[in-house]
Amino acid sequence: MNTLRWMALASAALALGTLAGCGEREQVVVYKQGAYQGKPDQLPWQNAPLAYGDAKWTQGNEQSWADSVKARTRNQNEYVHIVHH
Repeated sequence: MNTLRWMALASAALALGTLAGCGEREQVVVYKQGAYQGKPDQLPWQNAPLAYGDAKWTQGNEQSWADSVKARTRNQNEYVHIVHH
């Protein structure tokens, strides 16, 4: 009798678990045609350099930002590290 009770309880829990999934609503984003709803992007050199990074450029100066990116790229080149050190 005890086994029959456990089986009935387990089947009731399974049925409730199955029905719980039926109440889920659809999660679809509705887009407005022609309207961007997010934050507008800025050009990379218009942002301030990170306070904790080693990138140094003048905010708003495209050339100093480009020079900073080139210097970072040169530092990441392993061939330069192997040959010159």
